[in-house]
Amino acid sequence: MSAPTSAPRRAPLPQRLAMSLWVSLYRLSSGAIGGRMGSTRILLLTTTGRKSGKEHVVLLGYFKDGETPFVVASHGGSDNHPAWYLNLVAHPQVVAQIGGKRAPYTAEVASPDERARLWAQVIATAPSYAPLQQTTTREIPIVLLRPRA
Repeated sequence: MSAPTSAPRRAPLPQRLAMSLWVSLYRLSSGAIGGRMGSTRILLLTTTGRKSGKEHVVLLGYFKDGETPFVVASHGGSDNHPAWYLNLVAHPQVVAQIGGKRAPYTAEVASPDERARLWAQVIATAPSYAPLQQTTTREIPIVLLRPRA
């Protein structure tokens, strides 16, 4: 996995409360509410904190490579990796809820060749991601979610 940069600052309280509400609505409705943002599908990703060891849940847009879901660690084009990415680098065993289905996965950062192919797919599907790579000095990672038994 690529070397992580420093952790971002914690989100402001109103943003954390809004995300908590969105997560609750997603869970209660099995993704019928909060399962899309425009044309982008949304999943819930549960990671283990690299420092705290506590579970953290985030809402992320996701894409699919065949049957394999993947997420983009864009962090809005910031020069820092998102906290959830740093967590899964430290603890790649994650849980994702896609709609009403919650399942365990192993997070795997895409190889450079995979990333190039998948980034093209992301841009074709969600063009709003295109300028994000241009606003940061880091290469935005793509993380595949491989099912585990």
